[in-house]
Amino acid sequence: MPVSPPPSPSPSPFVKLAHKRSFEAVIEQIRAQINAGHLREGDRLPTERDLAEQLGVSRNTVREAIRSLENSGMLRLKKGPGGGAFIHSGSGDAVTKALSDLYRLGSVQPSSLTEARLILGPAVARLACERWDAQDMQALEDNVRKSREANERNDHLLRAQANLEFHKLLAQASKNPILVVMTNALVEMVREFLQVLGAMPNDYVLASRERMLEHLRRRDTAAATEEAAKYLEWTQNIYFQRMGKTAVPTEEREAPPAA
Repeated sequence: MPVSPPPSPSPSPFVKLAHKRSFEAVIEQIRAQINAGHLREGDRLPTERDLAEQLGVSRNTVREAIRSLENSGMLRLKKGPGGGAFIHSGSGDAVTKALSDLYRLGSVQPSSLTEARLILGPAVARLACERWDAQDMQALEDNVRKSREANERNDHLLRAQANLEFHKLLAQASKNPILVVMTNALVEMVREFLQVLGAMPNDYVLASRERMLEHLRRRDTAAATEEAAKYLEWTQNIYFQRMGKTAVPTEEREAPPAA
């Protein structure tokens, strides 16, 4: 039988705040309760009224703090009977949104984006090769099949979506939640990037994906890492070529990737 997790320790009392208008101070106290283990995934916070009384602030201040924590992914709000604000581990959506906003504002240049992918992608491939399980492999194989079928139907939108999703699935196979968050954020920035560059041919992508699957099946970490590096280097050249920043010698050109 599965072993039930130990119950959460009893929360220590919240402390009245000196700065009664500071919703950041409310957030700091809630984070402190989480860090101390007094609040865990799935636990419900006291009601707005109870929190306001314990902290000595207005309900509007508490409401603002809860809204901020919800946006960051740390709280999940439920309505109706049994509802309230619940501790939530989140999925890194706040990181993705923040980086996407930076990209839209021009604070992150395409060169920085592709450079980050070149650093992160091979490391993700290596760990995924070591750690994938049957569920991961099935998801990756289904993804490549979806991409191939979309390519045969000339469904460029579905093909691009599948190609981007492959990177997220590979990151999930790494079993490292930080790499998952970072990969998801970079992929969403690439999605923005591709809306400017337009659709690209897919033959190179499919060939690379098939090779990657084979490396994964054999647990060949060196080959998987090299495949990821070569793929991302080629992608970087194609992106920059489309932007008129990098000239790729004619004799070295192949069918460019899609994502």
